[in-house]
Amino acid sequence: MAGLRLFVISLIVLGIECAIGCNDTIYDRCKLIKDLNDVGVVGIKNYTVADYLCVIHHASGYDTSLHSSESEYGIFQIASLYWCDDGKTVGRMNLCGVKCSELLDKDISKDLKCFARIVRDPKGLEAWNAWAEFCQGKDLSQYITGC
Repeated sequence: MAGLRLFVISLIVLGIECAIGCNDTIYDRCKLIKDLNDVGVVGIKNYTVADYLCVIHHASGYDTSLHSSESEYGIFQIASLYWCDDGKTVGRMNLCGVKCSELLDKDISKDLKCFARIVRDPKGLEAWNAWAEFCQGKDLSQYITGC
């Protein structure tokens, strides 16, 4: 009986901890708007903050810890072939000068710098498949509404 009681208490504590911090890798959309403005990417190639949020929404769902494929990392799903060093991708360029693992935490400062570098690249947002499929030429007001 004491073992069952301890088990139930453990489940309750785990539930409370999860309620407080389970989604802490999902970045706040409105804070992200501020961060994108602060890093100076809004207006590059006439991109708007809504353009960026659309790409981020479809790439990662604002999840800073997402490593959805073997070669894409973080909230921006930055590719290891060109932009970061994962220690294993053959022919990697690491144009952002960052380890891919550093793009998987809650601190997105390095992610933002790398994102700005990518956006300034000739391909710009075309580096993300989500841009052409979900965002380019579409009404994107839903991504900034409420902020």
